[in-house]
Amino acid sequence: MNSVGVERRPFPLSFGVLEVEGVWRVSAGAARAGELADLLVAVADGAVAVLSLETNSYLDEDWQQLRPGLIAADLGVPCTVRPLGAWASGTHGLAEEILVMDRGLLPRFLDGSWSPYELALIDVPAGMSAERLDELALVVGTADFDEPLLSRLEGSRIWFSGHDDCYVSLETRDAALPGAVLARLLALLAGSALAGLTGSPSLCVPEPGPWLPARLIASAPHWIGALGEVTGDLVAIELAALPAPWRLGVAFPPRADLTATLDVRGGTWRIAAAGSAAPSAVPPGS
Repeated sequence: MNSVGVERRPFPLSFGVLEVEGVWRVSAGAARAGELADLLVAVADGAVAVLSLETNSYLDEDWQQLRPGLIAADLGVPCTVRPLGAWASGTHGLAEEILVMDRGLLPRFLDGSWSPYELALIDVPAGMSAERLDELALVVGTADFDEPLLSRLEGSRIWFSGHDDCYVSLETRDAALPGAVLARLLALLAGSALAGLTGSPSLCVPEPGPWLPARLIASAPHWIGALGEVTGDLVAIELAALPAPWRLGVAFPPRADLTATLDVRGGTWRIAAAGSAAPSAVPPGS
């Protein structure tokens, strides 16, 4: 359940997307890396390189984080470890070693049994040489903070960075991935609300079809969402378009623009103008 504070209130949904020369840049919240792993795997090349990793889940006797390779070994995830050396320590987006694993192992690596509060990864071809990994690290380590990485990396299809285990930054060459991320965020927020209502630690919440995030993205590039009415039969998410990407501390606008509603029993989603008495469903496949 994505929540915040001692009262465990569901964390607000935020989403923004910008396309530049065939690369889509997404900023979003709230989602843990493991909750998006299957979406990343579906787009990735043959392997995934974990470039940066920080966590309090794996500490040694001196309260220092274990090296990423040791974490992967403890999780039973086979991977190749490429040491970078001390120069990478403290470099944004890099750790002192890179883990390279088959893309299908990423969900196993991010299995929910531990929590990374900083994680950066990128897809690479299977069997990438040590020299190419060093070149990749050099590109990442010398990039400006707001500079698109994929525009400097030929062949890679996704770059993911997670902060505080809830804020997501993502670049992709796949036009469908931003919408898939937005659909997942809606389902996660609805699931958080239902978990709080029922007390169940595990729920299966259907995602909206591609038509719903496509409609939102076509209407505006930046959105914020907050829970509306929540019952055992429905979850309403109030959505408001923003003029710029959401930042921590930006309050929800005085009025929502749209309401997305999950029919809990029917497993379907509807969307309507905020305050509309009868939301209408979009036919499947639209």
